[in-house]
Amino acid sequence: MTKENKVLSSSLSHMIIAMTSVAIFASTIIGFSHSVTKEPIQIAKDNRKLEAIKEVISTEFDNNPFAERIDIGNGIELYPARLGTKITSIAMKSYSNNAFSGRLELIVGFMLDGTINGYKIIEQKETPGLGTKVTEQKFSSQFKGLNPENESFKVRQDGGEIDAVTSATISSRAVIDAISRAYNKYIIFSNI
Repeated sequence: MTKENKVLSSSLSHMIIAMTSVAIFASTIIGFSHSVTKEPIQIAKDNRKLEAIKEVISTEFDNNPFAERIDIGNGIELYPARLGTKITSIAMKSYSNNAFSGRLELIVGFMLDGTINGYKIIEQKETPGLGTKVTEQKFSSQFKGLNPENESFKVRQDGGEIDAVTSATISSRAVIDAISRAYNKYIIFSNI
């Protein structure tokens, strides 16, 4: 082996050792950061859900609906609001994978007869200024008092009575999809 080949071989092995060391160090730092931030991030998400639940439940309640949540499955959670032992209304976490930018999650409040009290979006990646308008009062107020069982629970473009957000019909449909998904689970749950 020539002197030149020994230098190249030595440089290559040093480079591999250095790159491996950097990769191990970086992955250790990332793993540590994840373990340190995982719990605070979950607490923040839970608090956002609890605030949304309080917002969409119109009846009085003296329990913590979030603490009594029932995981129905498939990403749907049910939060019963009670006054004493009597359930006064229900909030549900639901989702749609049909939003313009992927998944949209919301909490929707139902009266015991299935009428919508309101909804609050808790996670979305819609286009700012367009799809994000489904979070605004002008759009969301249309849902109060509606029952998803009604066959006109669609945007006007689809023959329904809900005005879609201008230039954000897909996002508007995603809200309806998420609420309908929650309602369908609510009907099954309420008949048990």
